[in-house]
Amino acid sequence: MKNTALKSLLLASSLLSSAGLVHAADVTLTIESWRNDDLQIWQEKIIPAFEAKNPGIKIVFSPTAPTEYNASLNAKLDAGSAGDIITCRPFDASLELFNKKQLVDITSLPGMENFSPVAKAAWTTDDGKSTFCVPMASVIHGFIYNKDAFDKLGISVPKTQDEFYAALDKIKADGTYIPLAMGTKDLWEAATMGYQNIGPNYWKGEEGREALISGKQKLTDPEWVKPYEELAKWKPYLGDGFEAQTYSDSQNLFTLGRAAIYPAGSWEIALFNTQAQFKMGAFPPPVPKAGDQGYISDHPDIGVALNAKSTHPEEAKKFLSWVASPEFADIYANALPGFFSLNSNPVKMSDPLAQEFVSWRGPYKSTVRSTYQILSRGTPNLENETWVESANVINGTDTPQVAAEKLQKGLDSWYKPAK
Repeated sequence: MKNTALKSLLLASSLLSSAGLVHAADVTLTIESWRNDDLQIWQEKIIPAFEAKNPGIKIVFSPTAPTEYNASLNAKLDAGSAGDIITCRPFDASLELFNKKQLVDITSLPGMENFSPVAKAAWTTDDGKSTFCVPMASVIHGFIYNKDAFDKLGISVPKTQDEFYAALDKIKADGTYIPLAMGTKDLWEAATMGYQNIGPNYWKGEEGREALISGKQKLTDPEWVKPYEELAKWKPYLGDGFEAQTYSDSQNLFTLGRAAIYPAGSWEIALFNTQAQFKMGAFPPPVPKAGDQGYISDHPDIGVALNAKSTHPEEAKKFLSWVASPEFADIYANALPGFFSLNSNPVKMSDPLAQEFVSWRGPYKSTVRSTYQILSRGTPNLENETWVESANVINGTDTPQVAAEKLQKGLDSWYKPAK
């Protein structure tokens, strides 16, 4: 009896198989990431959108704590146990993985044509020949302001350097608000929201950054010293005790309505939306004079790559091509306001503050932070030294010229531009 039942089961199985009714098991792709804050967004928005159009491929988003990610990922890659999709930090950390042949060259992956050379810069080899991560998002620098304060004081959004200082003078004279919410205690704030924010207008974005890397320009040249001269002028507008003011202090001063302008990175948008009880707006770094071409720091923050040891490379490439699509760009950028798509296809943002930031692309030329590619690989590290000198200039302990000379001397001690 048992044999008869078994034969019947085998026959039925054979018939179903030959009829094509039994499908191969779904392929599961695992994503390594440090963005544990985004788990819900992936599970509820991104993964369902992909799986709906790609039956047979399942996605598991498996994040690690941000502070542990690099070490954890390197250990997994070395052991051959990392997921199929690797979330990429910008510049050198991911380049090192590619040079170790742990990430696949995806230069010709369908969809990569949707990204400009600047968008791909953070995940492209020094010679520009190979790209190894699909760009996902960037953060944009500028200034977030209290619209209620501007309306009360009759201040228009400043477009030029002179208009910017006129606005600061008016805010200071009124006395209700601290003009600029920024401190120097944490150092990086002075560099990232100060020097790297306004600097591209003086060194002309990519033109100056590439000239610095090639050795055609130096940090002691006028276009690199001028941003420090401007930063030094911010001191009277920062409020009492700014030297002891931390990054979180600056955030609180602004969101509590005590400061009128916040030198910003767009990553603040989601937090500020939940905390500020007033209307907010944003403006790009004011240009030196009316009619000048403007530049913005539109800095690559996150991308995704294919693990060279993935057992499902074709399915993983299908996923990466989808990440390179306008559909993904729209979902991701609107789910995380302030993290902007690097895709060349424009994304309409539902958040008005995020839309204001992203509207600067086009009229303003995009660049990345000047210290991130190549120039911070040695010791002293140019990025970290720029933090120190930006704070020193604002504090008044170094002149702009002295700060520039220190930075160039440190760079010269280890960096020799390629001939």
